[in-house]
Amino acid sequence: MRTIGRRHRLFHTAVIGSVLGLALVTGCTDAAEQAGPGVTDAPCPQALDESKGCIYLGVLSDLADGPFTALGSSIHDGQRAFWHAVNAAGGIAGREVDISTYARNTGYDPQRHRAEYARIEPHVLALAMSFGTAQTMGVLPEMEAAGVVTGAGTLWSGWQYPDTDRNLVLDYGFSYCAEAVLGLDWFSGAHYLPSGIGIVAYRGNYGGDYASGAMRWAAANGIPVTARIDTGPNSEVGNQDGPVATILASKPDVVVLATGPVEAAEIIGKLVAGGYQGRFLGSTPTWNSALLRTPAAEAITALYNYTSPFDGWDGHSAGAAKARAATTEPPANWGYNLGWATSYPMKELLTAAAAQGPLTRAALRRALSGLTVDSEGMAPQRRYGTDRPDLAAERAVISVPDPDAPLGSRTLAADYRGPTLERITFSGPCARL
Repeated sequence: MRTIGRRHRLFHTAVIGSVLGLALVTGCTDAAEQAGPGVTDAPCPQALDESKGCIYLGVLSDLADGPFTALGSSIHDGQRAFWHAVNAAGGIAGREVDISTYARNTGYDPQRHRAEYARIEPHVLALAMSFGTAQTMGVLPEMEAAGVVTGAGTLWSGWQYPDTDRNLVLDYGFSYCAEAVLGLDWFSGAHYLPSGIGIVAYRGNYGGDYASGAMRWAAANGIPVTARIDTGPNSEVGNQDGPVATILASKPDVVVLATGPVEAAEIIGKLVAGGYQGRFLGSTPTWNSALLRTPAAEAITALYNYTSPFDGWDGHSAGAAKARAATTEPPANWGYNLGWATSYPMKELLTAAAAQGPLTRAALRRALSGLTVDSEGMAPQRRYGTDRPDLAAERAVISVPDPDAPLGSRTLAADYRGPTLERITFSGPCARL
């Protein structure tokens, strides 16, 4: 792999031995400052312009056989469309960006994630996507040692604090914790103030973060949590009969969900069939338009809403319009918009680093401090390098399933900001497991 870099002549009037010594030291410095791993003079394999070099970004995601395959694959489609548009517009500093050559399926399995990271790390400048909280946490020490930054395929609140993300993760949008707070604020205004909340969440940082947000909302608003239930993907636990039985016994009038879509559909369908009369509110990963083709479709359409940090397929922002224009037909899943929106931070980071000199991993880390990212209205602006999130800027997009809408859902509220977040004190991750 051939890298490029600037060579600087040394002009000095000292004795020849000093000149040679300085030249040796400076030569080492120049070598370190040449373009880093994953940056080549040669064109990308699928180059639009073969006169340009290539920037290789890795992808570690659930692309084939895990509980979030539909979401992970659709996010990847959105990211590929985003970078194709960037490349068509000239690329980054004379190079195009490739996120396909080193895209690897992890099946949402932490061990596979770690193994695939080790295989692609020597060949990439950074990661466009690392999907999953525990999965990303599992390789964070290796990422820090190698200086590899990543786009976030997870909304864990820990990414918003430098002592837990090590200034390596380009999180964007709200956290799962804030998502639950915003969602319950919206729910209380749009439907009814709950008299009791049931929480069903995956074990781990995703479910734990969302559940913590729901419990903080309940405490701030004086609402009892009637059930707090940990579960897992059906591939691990078999079915959701246990959570369903607990909810039916505890009788909350809203159930908040932080699971996969398969488990969400099972829980909703079985609860309604069992006589449950309340409603459901789901975290971002619970939704998949394929739920409208399950036996629970009628209940899901009537009783379920989900939240998202980004403008959806039917959004009115400039970013959403560009995402639609980048494809000739509606994508398979709304995760396409997530992929498009979460690509803005890496684009801005690459651009900022390239403006300062050769593209290296160290240059990316330097450029990250103080970087401000605008997603053309798909989410609030995000400034990196701060010690805590700006809760006043957090907003949610609220959606409802709709079989007649493109991608099976439509937006109810595009810029929802609730009152409870600013009444809660956050000093670190909501869940640290």
